[in-house]
Amino acid sequence: MSILKRARTKQLNAGQWYFFIISVIGIAVFISVNQADFFHYSLNDWTWLYALVGATLILDYFTFRLPPQGNGQSMDSSVYLACVFIYSAPYALSVCLLNFFILSLYNRKTPFLKKLVNFSMYVLMITGSSIVFSVTGGETGPIQNENILSYVAALSVYFSINVLLIGFYYVILMKSTLWEALKIFFKDIIVVYLSTLILSLALSILIFSNGIFGLALFIALSAMLSYSFKQLFTMYNEIQEKVIMDERTGLFNHSYFESLLDTEFNKSKSAGTSLSLAMMDIDDFKKYNDQFGHLKGDMLLAFLGHFLKNECKPTEMIVSRFGGEEFTILMPGYDENKALIFINRLRKKLNDTYFDGAEIFPSGCLSFSAGIASHRDDIHDKAQLIDLADQALYYAKKQGKNSVHVYGSGSAQVHEIDFAEDVRDIEQQLRLFLYKDVNTFKHAKRVFRYAMDMSEVLGLDCIEKRQFTLGALIHDIGKLEIPWELLNKKEQLTSYEWEMVKRHVIWGKRIAETNDKFKDLVPYVELHHERYDGDGYPYGFKGTQIPKLCRMLTIIDSFDAMTTERPYQKTKTFEEGIAELKRCSGSQFDPELVELFIGYLNKRMLEQHQPAAEFT
Repeated sequence: MSILKRARTKQLNAGQWYFFIISVIGIAVFISVNQADFFHYSLNDWTWLYALVGATLILDYFTFRLPPQGNGQSMDSSVYLACVFIYSAPYALSVCLLNFFILSLYNRKTPFLKKLVNFSMYVLMITGSSIVFSVTGGETGPIQNENILSYVAALSVYFSINVLLIGFYYVILMKSTLWEALKIFFKDIIVVYLSTLILSLALSILIFSNGIFGLALFIALSAMLSYSFKQLFTMYNEIQEKVIMDERTGLFNHSYFESLLDTEFNKSKSAGTSLSLAMMDIDDFKKYNDQFGHLKGDMLLAFLGHFLKNECKPTEMIVSRFGGEEFTILMPGYDENKALIFINRLRKKLNDTYFDGAEIFPSGCLSFSAGIASHRDDIHDKAQLIDLADQALYYAKKQGKNSVHVYGSGSAQVHEIDFAEDVRDIEQQLRLFLYKDVNTFKHAKRVFRYAMDMSEVLGLDCIEKRQFTLGALIHDIGKLEIPWELLNKKEQLTSYEWEMVKRHVIWGKRIAETNDKFKDLVPYVELHHERYDGDGYPYGFKGTQIPKLCRMLTIIDSFDAMTTERPYQKTKTFEEGIAELKRCSGSQFDPELVELFIGYLNKRMLEQHQPAAEFT
């Protein structure tokens, strides 16, 4: 159980109230059941009482922890259960009371209220198990084979009361459900309680057959078992540390970072809380390595790891080494503005921190470039968040290094230059369609033009505009994998052929992923056939699960497909296409975005008296 913290005010919090109630109930039950039974003990009873109390103190000293959660466990419960089986509940409670008094005098560091709560919990567990033991036909005295079900029932109740009492405290403390609280430590302690049952029966047998010597043997066996559990936990921690830690920097490694990101990403998505990811890269690290050698370079990595760890220690941030000279900081509860302020402060502090040989850097000091991406509703995958942070890091490097860039911000001129280069690169790939299916090539160009126009209507920033328009241009790239005769078939497609056509989104995703520059376009390639009502493919995403601009692309793509000649469907007029958009608004298409797109189309028709994206 957790140690109570001092209340900052005179009012009791919920956890303290819970402890207070458990203590009152425990004391009342003790008085009711024990009824000062120790006043009637013989000399032999007192001798055994002291011996059994000594056993509980020794086993309490050998308290151990079990992986993976590390909940504290002790074998002293086997002594109390043995007392229930041999003597009865009042005697077991006397052992518990004397143990409580001795620990209260000996261990002054633990708050008295915690010791009182522990005592009360033991009272409730002992009393509950004793009642069940009697009800199920158990008889105190020597262990009897025919009472085995009574022994198991007593242990089960002892175990259940313990788990529920702690579980309810976790519910109060963490505001979670009882089942979630129980899952935290249930698996850890069930093995220990099975051991407790066996040991309590073994102790009962040893006491009857060998007296004090039997008790001594039991203490030795239990102490050795407790020590083994303790060593197991130590070994587990050492192995776990090697598995999750980067040996060179002392930070979490890439694999463990991925699992932590997955956890925090899902928390942020379900609870709607802020989450930011910063990716950092040491500026000109290769130059330092070349100048001083890899050993000195490793020392620099270790130094930066120690620096980041210390700076983030007071917060709940998670620092990891991503690979090479790249590091990540996962920031739960931080939006992009708070993240930018923190990372910039970190960058400036590193600039002012000396490290041997830093004068060879162009800036004359240690520095890093960093990219920040924050979780949004339309980011449906942790890998996408990493890609966005990586894109932001790329722009930070392009801005001259020793800078921090937030994804979605930055120089419009730089973005326009990059954008023009990217358009040329994609068009170069799309020209493969000229020999295979010229209609798909023309369709991609028209959808691209629609996307350019809608970027202005939607008021997209430079980054969003780049993603949306390039995504529109490349969205059908996966059709390169579809056979020529199927792409140009004039008859209606069979179900098998249609399934093959649908796979173009997966093939397109794989093609886009081969180029690091276009990884952030994957959602447009992969999701442009998802439907607003969830009946689309490949995943069946619904509503806002589909990124907003992907929902917009679906409308543009469908409208152009309806209003231009296709080999396997009848072409609609411009007006018929608009009517179809309205008909499918709310089912296939996002109704708000449909309204925007139709408004844009009507405006262009009035201005030009022709379809907005018509090419001559």
